[in-house]
Amino acid sequence: MIKKIEGIIISEIDYKETSKIINIFSADHGIIGVIAHGAKKLKNPFKASTSKLTYGLFHINYKEKGLSSLIAIDVINNFKNIKKDLVKISYATFISELVTQVYKHENNKNIYQIYIDSLTKIDEGYDAQVITNIFELKMLDYLGIRPIIDSCVNCGRTNNIVTISSYKGGYLCKDCLTNEPVALSKTVKLIRMFYYVDIGKITKLDISDRVKYEINTFIDDYYDRYAGLYLKSKNFLKNLNKLGV
Repeated sequence: MIKKIEGIIISEIDYKETSKIINIFSADHGIIGVIAHGAKKLKNPFKASTSKLTYGLFHINYKEKGLSSLIAIDVINNFKNIKKDLVKISYATFISELVTQVYKHENNKNIYQIYIDSLTKIDEGYDAQVITNIFELKMLDYLGIRPIIDSCVNCGRTNNIVTISSYKGGYLCKDCLTNEPVALSKTVKLIRMFYYVDIGKITKLDISDRVKYEINTFIDDYYDRYAGLYLKSKNFLKNLNKLGV
């Protein structure tokens, strides 16, 4: 059956001498394995268009079970700005690895659009770390481990929130604070805002380094405590951050 499927290549592996298998993440069919025959040949039209993070309309001979085969590609976005920048490609690789794991847990169509919107914003030049943090926060819902960010996790009050604790699982008000470090007020507000914002509609990100550090630290610790995921690309990102890249 011939189908035209919108999607993005999230990974590729060599197949035999001249071909490769591309895994396409799509909204309607999830993650599909597709053989691109001859894609490793220099003059093959698939060579340039079957690399990871190619977003387009894929014309395929679709098989519900087993590998489908590629017929043609209409490229929508090659994310060229991401692919030529080490920092951007590192963050894009991480969210691609994360989205694969999240989709296995919860195959919700909304995940696909959040993923495409995140890559688009990184490609447009928005802060890759901030966009990635927003993406990570949104994925917590689909993993079933969303933190409490509408009220104090302990008493339920909605005012005088002074910090967010990965250990306690969410916001803490000043009366329920024990020995947790107090976060900057903007950090507390932005974590909630990030969770609810439509990534595709973001037009401005003006966040201090201190606030970015607090948000990223909370998210890293929260994932380490509750997600149960081991992603190689995350360790690479942590090393980049240590180097100040």
